[in-house]
Amino acid sequence: MAKNVRVLIVEDHDMARMGLSVILGNNPNIEIAGMCADGLESVDKALEILPDVVVMDIGLPTIDGIEATKRIKNANSNIKVLMYTSRESEDDIFDSFQAGADGYITKGATSEQTVSAVLAVSEGAGWLDPAIAKVVLTNIRRGSSVNEKRGEINYKLGKNLYGLTEREMEVLALIVDGLTNPQIAERLVITISTTKTHVHSILQKLYVNTRSKAISMAMKEGLV
Repeated sequence: MAKNVRVLIVEDHDMARMGLSVILGNNPNIEIAGMCADGLESVDKALEILPDVVVMDIGLPTIDGIEATKRIKNANSNIKVLMYTSRESEDDIFDSFQAGADGYITKGATSEQTVSAVLAVSEGAGWLDPAIAKVVLTNIRRGSSVNEKRGEINYKLGKNLYGLTEREMEVLALIVDGLTNPQIAERLVITISTTKTHVHSILQKLYVNTRSKAISMAMKEGLV
């Protein structure tokens, strides 16, 4: 990554806010640009320091994270917003994306998954926590009446609901085709080390720990 991703953390619980700052700050590609604990304050601070990514809780004082996201995105659409919350309801998920959120991850995600989510949205890739992706997929597939909301989440995330980058989608397709890491590296003209990094990221984002499970997930969810 060419530059550090500057992050604003918005979380009203002190321990959660500090813990998240440690998790993200330990990654060499991420810089903590600021922290706050209030919805209205987050809007002012985001527009003042112009972070690359705002990691936004939903349950906040003054205004909630969904309203704060809407105000931030309306003022500056270049700022990416990753919802970081314990809420898993359909309304919260769809309302977040309608407000302009670029990704949605739960507080139950691992440190690696949280870092991956921040880096993914910073690069313009949508991210939806696999723990709640099934809620969205089920809603979309059953033809829910909330067409506007479904259209918004599809616009944000496209076919891929797991935050995979374009390159990771290419690597995943080759994994499904049965290629080994050296073969993938040769096919894509990248190093084996880079290939391993992509494979590791894919497994993390799909919440699986083996290539065979990644293949099964890719086939089941129509990612390839």
